[in-house]
Amino acid sequence: MRPRVEEVRIQGLGVIDEAVLELSPGFTVVTGETGAGKTMVVTGLGLLFGGRADPARVRPGADRATVEGTLIVSPDGKVAQQVHDLGGEIEDGELIISRTVSAEGRSRAWLGGRTVPVGTLTYIADDLVAVHGQMDQQRLLQPGRQRAALDRYAGDDLVKPLRAYEQAYRRHRQVVEQLRELTTRARERAQEADMLRFGLDEIEEAEPRVGEDAELREEAERLAHADALRTAATTAHSALLGDPMAGPQIAQDAVSLVGQARAAVEAVRSFDPALAGLADRLAEAGYLISDVATELAAYAESVEADPVRLAVVQERRSLLTGLSRKYGEDAAAVLDWARNAAARLAELDGDDGRIEELTREQDELVARLEELAAELTAIREAAAERFGAAVTAELAALAMPHSRVSVAVTRGDGFGPHGVDEVELRLAAHPAAPPLPLGKGASGGELSRVMLAIEVVFAGADPVPTFVFDEVDAGVGGKAAVEIGRRLARLARSAQVIVVTHLPQVAAFADQHLVVEKASDGSVVRSGVVALTQEGRARELSRMLAGLEDSELGRAHAEELLSIALADKNAH
Repeated sequence: MRPRVEEVRIQGLGVIDEAVLELSPGFTVVTGETGAGKTMVVTGLGLLFGGRADPARVRPGADRATVEGTLIVSPDGKVAQQVHDLGGEIEDGELIISRTVSAEGRSRAWLGGRTVPVGTLTYIADDLVAVHGQMDQQRLLQPGRQRAALDRYAGDDLVKPLRAYEQAYRRHRQVVEQLRELTTRARERAQEADMLRFGLDEIEEAEPRVGEDAELREEAERLAHADALRTAATTAHSALLGDPMAGPQIAQDAVSLVGQARAAVEAVRSFDPALAGLADRLAEAGYLISDVATELAAYAESVEADPVRLAVVQERRSLLTGLSRKYGEDAAAVLDWARNAAARLAELDGDDGRIEELTREQDELVARLEELAAELTAIREAAAERFGAAVTAELAALAMPHSRVSVAVTRGDGFGPHGVDEVELRLAAHPAAPPLPLGKGASGGELSRVMLAIEVVFAGADPVPTFVFDEVDAGVGGKAAVEIGRRLARLARSAQVIVVTHLPQVAAFADQHLVVEKASDGSVVRSGVVALTQEGRARELSRMLAGLEDSELGRAHAEELLSIALADKNAH
């Protein structure tokens, strides 16, 4: 399902006080007397899709102008996904877009119930609508749009080589970026490599071991307090086991005292089991104290003051502390740094080889891009010839028989995302005129007709589902006007078309006819936009033809126009 605009509500815009437009899926025309507000319909649609907000367009006496549109979109389509990504909602396949412009010039926009920047509406509009108003002929005037439009017109012939080019282009950008980083940061990378080598050499020379710093700290403490440790062990030994040189009469050591206690208890242990248990525990205590005393003696013998070894340990600790200050909090962290540094150094040392490899790939990619770009250029030039001829033929039937549209395909500066080509649509308004860019080579009315011719030619390829035209028939009448109506009807076979017109020949081809009626004070009220019946269409066409709704001659001519248009549409 192609998206379409179902309804538009306009309040406080220009001469329009309030109006509701219910639009058909096919070809809708909007007519009305001069000053009724027909052009404000196009202005409102332009605002709805991100057009420039002009506070001068706010109706005098109104605080703001408001335009609200209801669009029918596929819940699974691209537009719905974009709305959901922006936080908006679509209910039952309907998308609500709203725009307000205050009299002071402030503008606000809503998309699917969510406030969004006005630029977001422009972004969404790219996939929804092309507005061709007197001030909105910008869509196909943008060089990027013209290139994209020509590519769509070129069709399947361009798809495969363009995809191959885009893939090669993306890889070329990656290679160029990697080379830029490797070459522009060569000095920094060399400095980093030197720093890593210095650190690795320093660590390799020191050869730290995991846990070594803790071991050295303990050894340094022991060596620094050797005398105190030995004295303490000797004193403790004497207290437990006594001095072997002293006589037994003065023995007050722990072992002797425990022995005396044990002997006293052992003498009477048989009289009470509880006391026997205590005697056993005293025996165990005596054995334990003897063992501790023996170990204290051995410890005292082992502790020696060694100033030389202490100096060595302190020097080693200083070395490890220096490494920890630079590379990690302990020996284990220092060794981890060394492993990571070695891996990074290997990567840096491989830069020269990597640069050579990338340079070779870059040369290959440039050659490939040149080949693919040349193929794209050839396809585009062929499509440009066909396109220029087709649009020129359309213009001949739109009262511009001497105008010629051409497409200039020129080489730009370097490779771009879509090739090397710059595409520009040009118009020669008459045989003696030089081809000029569309925006410079045509007047407002001519530009609308050129846009119509382009859209008709592009109709099968352009994904935009809704087209809005204002003044497409400026300066045209008679047979040319009939041809404009016929082409708009042809465009409406594949898209929704909304046209503001003053020509009955164009209006006769519409599937739906809306008329904007003026109230007595010149403003337009809610009921002022009316969808006409077949009878009402004949009356309105008669007014447009003869200036009188009830003119018999005008009415006959109007009915004839409607019959011709209906027969033409049925024939196609």
